[in-house]
Amino acid sequence: MSEPLWKPTALQIQNANLTAFRLHVEQKWHLQLPDYQALYQWSIAQRADFWQSIWEFCQVRSHQPWQQVLIHGDQMPGAKWFVGAKLNFAENLLRKQDDQPAIIFWNEAGPQQKLTFAELHRSVTNLAASLRRLGLQPGDRVAGFMPNMPETIIAMLATSSLGGVWSSCSPDFGLDGVLDRFGQIEPRFLFTPTSYLYNGKSHQCLPRMAEVGRQLPSLAHTIVVPYLDTPTTLDDLHAPLLWNDLIADQSEPLVFESLPFDHPLYVLYSSGTTGKPKCIVHGAGGTLLQHLKEQQLHTNLKSGDRLFYFTTCGWMMWNWLATGLASEATLLLYDGSPTARQGNILFDMAQQERMTVLGTSAKYLASIEKMGLEPQKTHELASVQTILSTGSPLLPEGFDYVYQKVKPDVCLSSISGGTDIVSCFALGNPTAPVYRGEIQTRGLGMKVEVFNEDAQPVQQEKGELVCTAPFPSMPLGFWNDPQGTAYHAAYFDVYDNVWRHGDYAELTEHDGLIIFGRSDATLNPGGVRIGTAEIYRPVEQLPEILESLVIGQDWQGDVRLVLFVKLRDNLELTDTLRQTIKDHIRRHATPRHVPAKILSVPDLPRTKSGKIVELAVRDLLHNRPLKNLSSLSNPHSLDHFRNRPELEE
Repeated sequence: MSEPLWKPTALQIQNANLTAFRLHVEQKWHLQLPDYQALYQWSIAQRADFWQSIWEFCQVRSHQPWQQVLIHGDQMPGAKWFVGAKLNFAENLLRKQDDQPAIIFWNEAGPQQKLTFAELHRSVTNLAASLRRLGLQPGDRVAGFMPNMPETIIAMLATSSLGGVWSSCSPDFGLDGVLDRFGQIEPRFLFTPTSYLYNGKSHQCLPRMAEVGRQLPSLAHTIVVPYLDTPTTLDDLHAPLLWNDLIADQSEPLVFESLPFDHPLYVLYSSGTTGKPKCIVHGAGGTLLQHLKEQQLHTNLKSGDRLFYFTTCGWMMWNWLATGLASEATLLLYDGSPTARQGNILFDMAQQERMTVLGTSAKYLASIEKMGLEPQKTHELASVQTILSTGSPLLPEGFDYVYQKVKPDVCLSSISGGTDIVSCFALGNPTAPVYRGEIQTRGLGMKVEVFNEDAQPVQQEKGELVCTAPFPSMPLGFWNDPQGTAYHAAYFDVYDNVWRHGDYAELTEHDGLIIFGRSDATLNPGGVRIGTAEIYRPVEQLPEILESLVIGQDWQGDVRLVLFVKLRDNLELTDTLRQTIKDHIRRHATPRHVPAKILSVPDLPRTKSGKIVELAVRDLLHNRPLKNLSSLSNPHSLDHFRNRPELEE
């Protein structure tokens, strides 16, 4: 058995929220649960008791108690949670109203704004009063075309306090990308900044929002948030209102609508790489409970901690981050490029703002490693207790980099879930060791298994990641899918009554989890299933290569592997380098992992949240129609894959 990279001390285990919760469960239910594994098994065997315990331990605020925790608990979809309960999501996030910092905001230029809990509450109160006066009703949609800034959090909280449904995307989306999303849900109000910042440049937003307003007949008002500059004219916008006017003192108390547990809270969007984005509707109660569990138990978040995640408002990690207010944590928000100040900006922020939880992506960690950053030497990071990584699998070398170059005494929690569940299937455990290349544990209350090709659960064998029992943060459904047909097809079309998530995974000897990439991008040369991450790992170890993308090309009745590499500046893909890549893959994987073709491209296609898009390249190479290019942040990159004569040989 391999040695762990990190182990919590006895004192850390004793003081962990997870330990306090386990003792709470033992006392309440008269049980003996000696360790995490016992707690996990109880949480999936007694799901109603477990989620009731989360509600009580995390002190959920409600207006009306539930009549039954779980009904139809053997149906997926179809299970109902906390039937009869009434609550308000925003009320749970605004439970604190003192002079401690609630939000600290940075952009590429450094610190910009600080809001106390009292100031946050006051701003939400005033905006909610304005929105109520303007006619916002429970169930109305409110859209945010916003950067990750305090005003976005305020707008979301004001919306949810009234029972409105919040939906956002980041301001780097083009016109088609915005309309593909907001056009489906028909928002009544649209929040937009005057500009947003990226790579030292200010980008105007109002001309695009003027066109969006012309194509959204449902829109009652466009609300303009001054950022980086003041609006010169609002004439082209649909019924414009200024943010500062709406948050002026209203002298009205904040009234939280009393709403059912499964009242719609958010509409999030699939990446849209295979067609129009799916509009995934998430409920208030399930989102709140799941996030409280993940943040307090799996991330050890406590009152007064400082929670950061590098995210845009078009990624579910923004929604996850916002819920940190419910644990009375300070949110650290950042707008801009994560590699500003020669890659140091996030560590400058961590040091100056005494960050407790540093959340980022595997891609970011790989990029700063390639840049040669060694934050352990350049920054004082004593406050950082946990580093979170998601977005794509964190390769074993990424673990090495964090412990060798970033911080040796930190709980490195790779996490995995998705927009589909606005949360995680597998994530951290602050009371357990960290092993190289592994997600620490399956989430409490989440009956996550790995199925082989015979749909049988397996351990230490690669297969399909599934969840075989309902959980509260399952979507309420998809927008404009009244019969649930598209929802069922997305997750339940392969296994009856089992959630198929679309990840290729393995449960380890430590009961951790390894993700090998999306199963819909799984490669099958010679009938052998290979996860894309199994190839990315050895390839991206090589210093010459910045990033890579691999697909399976149908060829002569079989599938051959084609690898595209993005090289460092001023390097060429020579035959010698090709052979080096092949030898390295063969040595660190197997001969079956060695690609038949290796080609160089200057850029790789990715979604707005930074994920590499293998499927678009695979479709292009097989002359299939390319769907919804607006979901890509750099659709022009696909031009580098067209008409490559090497692929005809």
